[in-house]
Amino acid sequence: MKTAEPSGSLTKSTLFYYGLSDLPVMLTIIPMAIWLSRFYTGDMGLSLAAVANILLFARLFDVVTDPIMGYVSDHTRTRWGRRKPWMVIAVPFMMLGIYHVFLPPEGAGVWYLFWWLMVLWIGWTMLLIPYYAWAAELSEDYDERTRITGWRAVMGSLGGIAAQVIPFVALVVFSFGGTANVMNLLGISVMILIPLCIGITVWKVRETPDVQPTSVPVFEGLRVMWGNQPFRLLVVGFILSSVAMAVVMPLYIFYVEFIVEESPAKVPYLVIISSVAGFLGIPFWVWLSGHIDKHRAWMAGMLTLALFSLVYLFLGPGDFWTMMPFIFLMGFATGAFQALPNSMKADVIDLDTSVTGENRAALFFSAWSLVMKMASSVGGWLALQSLAWFGFDAANGAQNTPEALMGLRLTIGILPASLFVLAVIVVWRYPITRERQQRVREQIRQQQSVTQPT
Repeated sequence: MKTAEPSGSLTKSTLFYYGLSDLPVMLTIIPMAIWLSRFYTGDMGLSLAAVANILLFARLFDVVTDPIMGYVSDHTRTRWGRRKPWMVIAVPFMMLGIYHVFLPPEGAGVWYLFWWLMVLWIGWTMLLIPYYAWAAELSEDYDERTRITGWRAVMGSLGGIAAQVIPFVALVVFSFGGTANVMNLLGISVMILIPLCIGITVWKVRETPDVQPTSVPVFEGLRVMWGNQPFRLLVVGFILSSVAMAVVMPLYIFYVEFIVEESPAKVPYLVIISSVAGFLGIPFWVWLSGHIDKHRAWMAGMLTLALFSLVYLFLGPGDFWTMMPFIFLMGFATGAFQALPNSMKADVIDLDTSVTGENRAALFFSAWSLVMKMASSVGGWLALQSLAWFGFDAANGAQNTPEALMGLRLTIGILPASLFVLAVIVVWRYPITRERQQRVREQIRQQQSVTQPT
């Protein structure tokens, strides 16, 4: 039975079923952000610069594939809807890519990693663009959309927590640890959960049947979108903050191993604390956005992250547990990042619809997906290239100079904090408040009443 309603207040079961697909997504993202660079530089023997360049260049094809996927998804017409078929088609691509990236054969090199990342990203594109566009069509209400993205963020946070709990349990209970084993174990877990979770979402949640697609050509649509000032501010703020987040993620394991001088096996402790805090923070940031508007709550979260990022400058050997309260506070602040920008996207799409008379949700989300993936790749590239520039040696058992270690401190501390502050400056000018969104929705309803046959 399909449980979702296209308008009004959605049931908790519908919100749960919709958000469920984000669980394996985050279960994939977390190990790729934290473990992949260490795995391929340490265990597989690739250089920092090589891994950084692969992670960046493998994304370049998204510049073409993401807008095309958005346009195609908007114009798909099947008995099952326009979003669901592409999510189903994405499953084998993602499973094939994850298998080869997470469980590579001995001697896998640069080109192996590049081509299988390409396969994974193609599946990623086919899944996320229709999936995220679907959220904007489940409800027209300003606060209900935050509930939708909040539930999705909660499920994603559970995936992020699972990405740390699984290797933690394997290590503590079964003495099964090490970077390679973590990658293998998580890869297998993701391949099990991807078809299960996406299948449940597709089965249990129904699409809104009467959304009209855009008639604007795909690249002309991108040009028009860039003329949408709230979208432009939202995208630039999201780019800056996403790059900041992406800088930190691959450096966790290097920071633990080389600065606080603990075993990388303890990294799951750190990320579990961060993920649980983010999970707990989501309801708070959703609540706060209902009182001070979404963009202001998001700004508060980013300022919190900027402030506590500076702690990385002052910790040293033996301070692993001293890190934990600060990791918790930063994780709590990421709850704003997980829930609010995605809800703001739906409001921006409404503004575009009120001006053009067309619903171009997937086209907007394709642009957003491209920004999200490129920001993630650029952040990882900046992090690893910065370490390489400071002469950091990522080989297993390497001894680094004080200058290289200071470079690691500066990269994980100062660079993200600066980017978060810049993002706040940009988002400060974001103009869509609750009151303005309600006026926009009323304008859209009036347009629809005029165009509907009597």
